[in-house]
Amino acid sequence: MAPRRPIEPNGDGTYRLDLRDEERALIAAIVPDLRGLLADDPADEVLTRLFPTARPDDPEAEAEFQGMVRDELVTKRLSRLDIVAELAEATVLDQEQLAAWMGAVNDIRLVLGTRLGVTEDDEFDEADDDDPESVARSAYWYLGWLLEHLVEASTSEL
Repeated sequence: MAPRRPIEPNGDGTYRLDLRDEERALIAAIVPDLRGLLADDPADEVLTRLFPTARPDDPEAEAEFQGMVRDELVTKRLSRLDIVAELAEATVLDQEQLAAWMGAVNDIRLVLGTRLGVTEDDEFDEADDDDPESVARSAYWYLGWLLEHLVEASTSEL
């Protein structure tokens, strides 16, 4: 049996999104959390991966840079989250919607990974029921799997 593919190109510039109910519920639950964080406190430390430092050796230049781009980046991220929330039950996405899904899933995964302290050296381990972060870790690994398929589908017609 072939592995399940959550998204497939339809061949006409659209994509079939085939998520299970629990996957849609996870997305629907996580999107408002990140949206709230971005809208309420875009300076929250957990968001550092979304706003990397451009000038680490020059705090003044860094502050100037962040002042120029941060609001625009927050607006763009909020817009993508709105699109995903609106299309949480969708079964077909166009290219622009697929791009929004990729960006939002990536953002969610980065924030969740920061909260969990995930590093590049971490490997997927089966969830330990005694670990209080097992659900969050499972969500993190699922989002990575979903992101991989979103990217693969977006490049399949190139």
